[in-house]
Amino acid sequence: MTVSSDSDHAVERRKPKLLDQVRSAIRTRHYSIRTEEAYVNWIRKFILFHNKRHPAEMGEEEIAQFLNHLATKENVAASTQNQALSGILFLYRTVLDRDIGEIKDLIWAKRPKKLPVVLSRHEVRAILKELSADKWLMANLLYGGGLRLRECLSLRVKDVDFEYSQIIVRSAKGEKDRATILPQNIKAPLKQHLTKVKMLYEQDKANGFGRVYLPYALERKYPNAATEWGWYWIFPADTISTDPRSGIRRRHHAGEWLLQRALREARLKAGIVKHCGCHTFRHSFATHLLEDGYDIRTIQELLGHEDIRTTMIYTHVAKKGGQGVRSPADRL
Repeated sequence: MTVSSDSDHAVERRKPKLLDQVRSAIRTRHYSIRTEEAYVNWIRKFILFHNKRHPAEMGEEEIAQFLNHLATKENVAASTQNQALSGILFLYRTVLDRDIGEIKDLIWAKRPKKLPVVLSRHEVRAILKELSADKWLMANLLYGGGLRLRECLSLRVKDVDFEYSQIIVRSAKGEKDRATILPQNIKAPLKQHLTKVKMLYEQDKANGFGRVYLPYALERKYPNAATEWGWYWIFPADTISTDPRSGIRRRHHAGEWLLQRALREARLKAGIVKHCGCHTFRHSFATHLLEDGYDIRTIQELLGHEDIRTTMIYTHVAKKGGQGVRSPADRL
């Protein structure tokens, strides 16, 4: 018979809460803060769905019940259901150290087959005409370099190579770096913008906020890098904020809402009825390159797609309307 000591009970009492263990495991593996927020949110919903039962007491059957509820009752998208599954599997495999077998009777949400919305060149020009200052630069980088919104916002000064006319996108989707195009038409405006940003950088240093966030262990490996101009954000936020993970007060990059709101207003002013957002500029970048005769492999590399099939969707878009087939109505 094993007798528990007072010290054993003290250790048990000090054991972090489950969601704190999840956060710790995510940060140890250097997952993004958005992944952390999503996983913790889905794990919390999973627990609440089963009336706050501890996940250690549940298994494949309860996971299937929750995911089926998302698909049939809440009508979530397939990508949302997959994200929920990923978060729950992370909990079991990484935190609870328990292998989850086959999840039977799982109802998968239907993945709709949709073609991406693409703007014409005229529509792109019309929207850009309604933007100014840093928002104009951001939109030009989305369209001219095929950047995702977060890739654009998280650019550092050192990531732009004016001599070689390229942008290095660091730790993009899939934690991979890639090089893409720096449009010629924004070189001069971007240099002017960086002159103003450097004044803010100098001001932050003088006020004790000169350190920016560095990914992973770089801050420990290169302790002075966080204060260097090259690591400063190209599009810094207007205000100093508190890092939700470290609690450090410093300047982060601009928020996503900044460009999202500006693009919506610009689209309405331009009289464009297509439902489009920031990612539409990336779709338009790929489609227009195809129309200009660039090969699909080159476009795949510029977009950073791991699978060529992801890039192939733009071939379907480029062939629509007047790009591929001539309407019989035009022969009358």
